[in-house]
Amino acid sequence: MLNYQTIGDTALATSPYPYMVIRNAIDLNKLPAVMRDFPAIDHPGSIPLDAVSGGPGFYQLIEELQGSKFRQLIEQKFAMNIGDRPTLLTLRGQMRNKDGRIHTDSKTKLITVLLYLNENWEGQEGHLRILNNGDDIENFVEEIPPLAGTMVIFKVTDNCWHGHKPVVGKRLSIQLNYLTSAAAHEKHQLFHGLSAKLKKMFSPKAYAD
Repeated sequence: MLNYQTIGDTALATSPYPYMVIRNAIDLNKLPAVMRDFPAIDHPGSIPLDAVSGGPGFYQLIEELQGSKFRQLIEQKFAMNIGDRPTLLTLRGQMRNKDGRIHTDSKTKLITVLLYLNENWEGQEGHLRILNNGDDIENFVEEIPPLAGTMVIFKVTDNCWHGHKPVVGKRLSIQLNYLTSAAAHEKHQLFHGLSAKLKKMFSPKAYAD
């Protein structure tokens, strides 16, 4: 399902931190099946993979994202050895006004992969921005609409600032992280699992289409 050639041919940016933006990271002939089979998510937050149920097209994509071929490609592009590192995969389907605030990823993460699955997107709200600092959402080097098939990969560094302007409602994405250790994986799994349950319990279903 992944366009490995396209991913491999995409240049790695090095400033303000190592990152890549790949358009059409998914085979265009396979993309409709992925979008059709993406799990229905009616509450906000990062949702663990085992907390949802999708269709075959979705799971085929997940299998490739977690496979050795994609991992080796990331190793080559970022000149890193992540061969034995555990992965964490989470999903987002609904956004709150506070989501997307400027942040860097946890130091327990080595690489972050974001894959967007929104058929259409209007306005600048919700566009991911690669930022120069942690203070100004307008001080960015690149802005990426969260359109279906667009993938962003970046190395987690002390200055990997990113974020987007607030948006409320549907915004579909998959996040894959390569983690530092099994202990880090256990910690993230526990946190995301509890967080997802609480948000599902207490969030009104005002985020649905």
